[in-house]
Amino acid sequence: MILSNARSTLRSANSKNGACAHSGNASTISKKPEETIKNELAQLGKNGQITPDLVFRDPYFLDFLDLKDSYSEKDLESAIVAELQRFIIELGSDFAFLARQKRITIDNRDYYLDLLFYHRRLKAPVAIELKLGEFDASFKGQMELYLAWLEKYESVEGENPPIGLILCAGKNPEHVELLQLHRSNIKVADYFTVLPPKAVLLDKLHKAIAIAQNRLSGGRGESDER
Repeated sequence: MILSNARSTLRSANSKNGACAHSGNASTISKKPEETIKNELAQLGKNGQITPDLVFRDPYFLDFLDLKDSYSEKDLESAIVAELQRFIIELGSDFAFLARQKRITIDNRDYYLDLLFYHRRLKAPVAIELKLGEFDASFKGQMELYLAWLEKYESVEGENPPIGLILCAGKNPEHVELLQLHRSNIKVADYFTVLPPKAVLLDKLHKAIAIAQNRLSGGRGESDER
């Protein structure tokens, strides 16, 4: 009940502050320029075409994993796989699980992608990397490498380019902004393995709203160019 109330608080507050939501994704959409939001929602209403920003959430609540105070990335991944159905419910509809620890070989060097999903309506693979700490700039290069490999070696006809989702314990929004990830196929989101107090959730919401307002006031030229 507490988790449900907290989610309701986040989503209803987003709605009151002018954010539009689809599949519980109000906080992500609210950070985009207003004109872009209108275009994406109009596109959805006109021909049913959905965009990644209408799919991915921020943050994700993973409290159902029941992890202990101290855990590793492997523990987090194993708990997600064990509770895969509930994890997919939290991700949103239309996600299908493909692989865990997907091996990617480049120049005789092996890399392992934590989780690989497929989104039916986006018609695209979704690569997910799990990080215990805060977002770091190096995560972008790692994900770009994985997405490029997936597109080169595993894409099929009629499929859209793969999308990356980096789940971090701390998003570091200025890093994300300076790296211009909003222009790429890489999404970054916070996750919570224990539901934080309501005050913390509201603080994150207010910061998201402030970022959105700054972009709306200072980014109109950028959205017009698009």
